[in-house]
Amino acid sequence: MTDQSSKGLSTKEYLTQKGGWLGLVIAVLYWFVESAFDSALFHEGVFWERFFSPDPNEAWMRLLIVTLFIFIGVYIETTAREKTLEKQKRQVESSFGEILEIAADAIIMIDAAHRITLFNRGAEAIFGYDAVEVMGRPLTLLMPEPFRKGHAAHIQSFGEGLSSARLIGDRVCPIFGRRKNGEEFPAEASISKLDRNGETVYTSILRDVSERQKADKTIRKLAFYDSVTGLINRNRFNEILRETLKRGAEEDKSIALLLLDLDRFKEVNDTLGHPRGDILLREVGLRLKALLRPSDAVARLGGDEFALLLPLAEEEHARFVAAKIMAAMGKPFKLDGFPISLETSLGIALFPGHGTQAGTLLQHADVAMYEAKRRGCCFLIYAPEEDHHSRRQLALMGSLRDAIEDDQLRLHFQPKIHLSTGKLVGVEALVRWEHPEEGMIPPDQFILPAEQTGLIRPLTEWVLREALLLCDRLSQIGISINIAVNLSARNLHDPNLPNLVLSALGNCHVPPSFLELELTESAIMTDEEGAQSVLEKLRGIGVRIAIDDFGVGYSSLVYLKKLAVDVLKIDKSFVKNMSSNEDDAIIVRSTIDLAHNLGLKVIAEGVENKETWDQLAALGCDTAQGYYVSRPLPEAKLIKWLKEEAPQRGWSL
Repeated sequence: MTDQSSKGLSTKEYLTQKGGWLGLVIAVLYWFVESAFDSALFHEGVFWERFFSPDPNEAWMRLLIVTLFIFIGVYIETTAREKTLEKQKRQVESSFGEILEIAADAIIMIDAAHRITLFNRGAEAIFGYDAVEVMGRPLTLLMPEPFRKGHAAHIQSFGEGLSSARLIGDRVCPIFGRRKNGEEFPAEASISKLDRNGETVYTSILRDVSERQKADKTIRKLAFYDSVTGLINRNRFNEILRETLKRGAEEDKSIALLLLDLDRFKEVNDTLGHPRGDILLREVGLRLKALLRPSDAVARLGGDEFALLLPLAEEEHARFVAAKIMAAMGKPFKLDGFPISLETSLGIALFPGHGTQAGTLLQHADVAMYEAKRRGCCFLIYAPEEDHHSRRQLALMGSLRDAIEDDQLRLHFQPKIHLSTGKLVGVEALVRWEHPEEGMIPPDQFILPAEQTGLIRPLTEWVLREALLLCDRLSQIGISINIAVNLSARNLHDPNLPNLVLSALGNCHVPPSFLELELTESAIMTDEEGAQSVLEKLRGIGVRIAIDDFGVGYSSLVYLKKLAVDVLKIDKSFVKNMSSNEDDAIIVRSTIDLAHNLGLKVIAEGVENKETWDQLAALGCDTAQGYYVSRPLPEAKLIKWLKEEAPQRGWSL
């Protein structure tokens, strides 16, 4: 122990100056002992020597001093802790008060009698009451009656019993509140039950979720509903379709899926603008909904395509609904006071006969719809034999590019004879695919898929090159004839088409006037302005332009006057029956007169007998093409036909 006197201070002075208030207490005790006992004992230095002395006679002093120190230490520690806890309690109460003031959520406390005892600013903002208006009033002031608007009684009470037991705890429960103005709103509440001084107290933290629910509803609407028509969209329709198919499988019931497409709707958008087009789509949606049962579903899948789902519907009912739809769509729509007529194509697929999975059923309904569009009929039910989108078709498209590069394609040529002179005026090039495993594949099995997969451009490039090379080879043996090549709609809307034609002409010695490009009416009308621009560039090169299949499309005199066209080809569907069908004969005669009045040449395709040949000649048709003249021939047989058979029949080169 350090000798205090050596530092110049007495023990009492050291304790007082160095020990603070604890030292002061000990100094007082020191004074008391010094006064009560032998003062000599407490002379400077003597006390400390005897305190640490090993003499047992001095033990009483050590025991007394240690006991006093322990008592004083415990007392001081207890007092300090109580003061600290009291300070912390005051801080918590202050912080809780601050939280009550700044909390955005409603914090409400009620007593055992359900009277409101605490109502913070958040509650004032949510419910619209000032705290003084609700203090001491029953909780029912803030809540609508149970069972109104479908909410259950147990979520409308803080009270005793089973109903409140479901609310109290860590869970956040749904609840309804009622504002001062009477408006009811959804909320979430967490509720605790406390015993305070022997009394039961309930405290709730409540959050207004009406805005969140509105946002959720908006998000759901954006995710599952079409913004233009208000109908369900593709995502939601697929969900409903899968659920319906599952239920149909469980109940062994038939289901019908209908896909509807608006023909030529692009013209409406281009002519009247997209805002009016949207109005028309909404009207279509309303008209479709009016035709269906409550259990049916109608959706806009995108663009001008709609889907209808008929649960528990056999084929007969599907046909009945399809006929109703066609009748409804056939009535003009009023837009800005003007009647707008729409043509539609509809395809039907049935569960389980045409597929048991949603994707398969949609695909098959789509196939039926496009087949109906191709045929020009109102609606069709899916038929597997007409499905050009089978796995085999996919496999063919996968190998078509290789077929172009590996010399698997062949050109056949069908001659065209001038009716009045008997002179050969040209041939039409028709592509065939000589598949190494499947044999000869006709064009109707790969031309349309080639358009859909983007392979039509390299295919057209190959046909142009090979057709012009044939002309070059024939000219070298003294046979100079025109050659016609078919173009698709995608070709026509390719701005690089004129360059493609120039490149093909540059690879041979054939004059541009020897090349005739055939296009269908539908290909031109898909984008009339774009088509006109491309056709003018082609005419500038010097090639001839023919309209193929005239009569089966729009047959508009307007575009014939505006477009740079040289030849009209009457579709074979009118030609082959003209000798037995007076209506077809009238169409053919009118088309010939129309074309000649516009300065165009006329080719009749599908001529299969001499009677038709003679009838066309009498009507003044320019050229005939068909089986009566010749079937399409490969190059070697064409040359033989030109040299042998044509002269025998009185036809010259």
